[in-house]
Amino acid sequence: MSIIDSKGRLFGKLSILDLAAAAVILLVFVGVFFFPGTPLTTNLVAQTKQKPVEVKVFVKGLNVADFDGLVAEFKREKKADIVIRNQPAGKVEIVNTETLPRTTPVPQPDGSVKALPDPRPEIIITRDLIMTLNSNAEVTDSGVVLDGSKKIKIGSSIQLQGDLYDFSGTVVSINTNS
Repeated sequence: MSIIDSKGRLFGKLSILDLAAAAVILLVFVGVFFFPGTPLTTNLVAQTKQKPVEVKVFVKGLNVADFDGLVAEFKREKKADIVIRNQPAGKVEIVNTETLPRTTPVPQPDGSVKALPDPRPEIIITRDLIMTLNSNAEVTDSGVVLDGSKKIKIGSSIQLQGDLYDFSGTVVSINTNS
């Protein structure tokens, strides 16, 4: 009896192709269970240190009937939720609120222009603000990152939310030297 017969069977019983397929299955089984390789989730994310960041936000044309009550709410609550590009980006501390005067340009007889208080009655409920916010953020080469993934830059539109308010503003200054 020969080792391989005319039909390609080993000792007349096992096909060489069946034997090769069984060997491949065995090698896959050993490879999967004994040498799984790298896991699908890794903790190799670069960790950067969080630094205090001061952000100034310009809020233009905020319509509010009780402005003093809103400022009191800022002082009482001190923290606000921040939303960047419709995604929550954590909480920020409201450090300061500065009200800007509402003026209108008025031409003078000599040809110059003066900024005088706006006389329109509806302007009483419209305010412009510069708000100073503090938070901890990652400072990278490409910008300041809040809450792990929300980048802010000068000109970014952000939304501030509290118990009694929800309005948007524009980032006008970022100070990372705090």
